[in-house]
Amino acid sequence: MSEFPTTFPPQHQSGHPGDEHKMNPEPVYIRESYRGSGKLRGKVAMITGGDSGIGRAVAVHFAREGADVAIVYLNEDKDAQTVKQEVEAEGQRCLLIKGDQRRSAFCDSACEQLVKEFGQFDILVNNAAVQYMEKTIEDVTDEQLAETFETNVYGYFYMTRAAIKYLPEERGAIINTTSVLSYQGMGKLLTYSTTKGANTTFTRALSGNLADKGIRVNGVAPGPIWTPFIPSTMPAAMIPTFGQDTPLGRAGQPCELAPAYVYLACEDSSYVTGQVIHVNGGTVVGA
Repeated sequence: MSEFPTTFPPQHQSGHPGDEHKMNPEPVYIRESYRGSGKLRGKVAMITGGDSGIGRAVAVHFAREGADVAIVYLNEDKDAQTVKQEVEAEGQRCLLIKGDQRRSAFCDSACEQLVKEFGQFDILVNNAAVQYMEKTIEDVTDEQLAETFETNVYGYFYMTRAAIKYLPEERGAIINTTSVLSYQGMGKLLTYSTTKGANTTFTRALSGNLADKGIRVNGVAPGPIWTPFIPSTMPAAMIPTFGQDTPLGRAGQPCELAPAYVYLACEDSSYVTGQVIHVNGGTVVGA
């Protein structure tokens, strides 16, 4: 029997990207048994979408491994404050940066704020995203298409371009959150699937672009993970069976994903670039 739920109560939140503290049950971000070993001691990381979901789990794991963390978030003040407290409880510093990554000027400012606060910038995690469910391509409005691409694709590009001037050569790391849908698609998540495909290609192309600097670029492709994304973008009727179509028969929890980011951020992966780690409950995907 799994230590994590295999089904969830029907629930729905209006608006994006959703509030974590309203979820039932709330996601599991780090196992009590997870022991940090200083893999990121002395490092400084920025995590976009770090106020909840996968980003929150990555922030807490990074802090337990010794990193100071900057959290970039859109408007979820309560969730962001919770993550700040969790990072500080691990003995690390946390900077909250509120704003919209669809604006290149904001991304420039966010990176400047991080360096001003911490004096260095070692790891960038591009994670913030948005999705809409669409029955057919005719249902995709111009506004939804623009928002999805500007957040999921432009935002990754803008933040990376802003970060490059600070990331150290031979030691810098960039980690992009892509998705299992990059490889198999999903008809009802047409625009989201398309942007995740772009994230995967961006990861591979950027790794070659930055190889001569020694800055490693990798990705993590989650399967169905229990985060605020789910109740805020899916009908309540779909929630109870969320993730049950995977070989493991359930959705994953953020705590099962974050250690992959730790690996890609630390020197254990010093010979890894342009790769994607699949954490998807056993779903077989193409290379």
